[in-house]
Amino acid sequence: MATELRVLQQSEWDHWYGRLELAFGGVDESPAERKLWEELAEIERSIGVWDGDECVGTAGAFTFSVSAPGGTFVPAAGVTMVSVAATHRRRGILRSMMRRQLDDVRSWGEPLAVLTASEPVIYGRFGYGIATHQMSLEIDSSRVRVAVPPGAEDVRLRFVPVAEGAEACEQVYRRTIGSRPGMLARGTGWERLPLLDPTSERDGASPMQCVLAERDGRVVGYARFHNKPAWAAAGADGSISVRHVEALDPAAYAVLWRFLCEIDLTSTVRSHNRPVDDPLLHLVTDIRRCGVRVRDSLHVRLVDVGAALAARRYTAPVDVVLDVEDAFCPWNEGRWRLTGDAKGASCERTRDAADLAVSVRELGAAYLGGVSLSSLAAAGRVRELRKGALAEASVAFGSDVAPWLPHGF
Repeated sequence: MATELRVLQQSEWDHWYGRLELAFGGVDESPAERKLWEELAEIERSIGVWDGDECVGTAGAFTFSVSAPGGTFVPAAGVTMVSVAATHRRRGILRSMMRRQLDDVRSWGEPLAVLTASEPVIYGRFGYGIATHQMSLEIDSSRVRVAVPPGAEDVRLRFVPVAEGAEACEQVYRRTIGSRPGMLARGTGWERLPLLDPTSERDGASPMQCVLAERDGRVVGYARFHNKPAWAAAGADGSISVRHVEALDPAAYAVLWRFLCEIDLTSTVRSHNRPVDDPLLHLVTDIRRCGVRVRDSLHVRLVDVGAALAARRYTAPVDVVLDVEDAFCPWNEGRWRLTGDAKGASCERTRDAADLAVSVRELGAAYLGGVSLSSLAAAGRVRELRKGALAEASVAFGSDVAPWLPHGF
């Protein structure tokens, strides 16, 4: 029987989402999680592939803006909830959904599509490049100490119920959006996402706890975490699992991490998503005992090369002609002249000779400034056609801080 790809209808949500859960192992989410995702989902931007009455493929797209180098925010489709039924693999279903989705994103006038991948090998063939990475740490807090800079003595910490502190935490988070490329400007309702606390994901730890950092009565940071008590023959051996840490100044940030690493009856602090240049790396006394590991995070796809490259800023003046290869979205193929600096940019079609040959996947990887064009060239994925053009463009595309995606979607 032939399959049918079409936009989701509200009445089909439960079946559609149930098939998504099945594709990811068949473990039901908590009612609170499922309800939140149903309320956040944009049905008119969601598609399904149907084999008769059965949904065998799912994909959706949230409406976001992504912070880019220079402090601009670029409209982006947040690709999400992508799945193919195990019974229907290798039939072109994923490709058909990616084809339809990128055509839709182009029609919506959004220059970018972004996603986080269950497996990083999946989306490169559709033009997505890995643009941000996330760092995880497992800190031996029985041996590692956290230094604090001047001003720490003015910071007061206090426990508050998670719900009571939610608005203050969200205000801090909103003030940090744009401080790094890769962060998301979101619509109403997303402030509820970090408050989800299903028992199934605690691994025996406490309900989420919240500590506010205050200076002169004003909230300047927060930490949300779980405490998992444990005992060994030698005594207490508990662990802290960090969910979120944000602060508006270095002293408050350091004080929060010092607190987390000095909680009584614990010897390990774990955090699974921090920027790769997190200041914490310079605050700990022994980096070797912090179990640092890095993995991919946000994947970026330029849906409209000209609009996307013109929407961000550049750390140094750049005037370069890019010969872009994009077999999956052929409207992007050809030569583009990018001219820009820290104040603005333009990117237009040109017949001039190319300075760099690059695929749209590599442009996606370099877009947020965390992956250099020079490193991609060293891997054979960017070719320099005019001497000096690679260094010029690589510096211009860079960011003074590493891009970071604070949460999934």
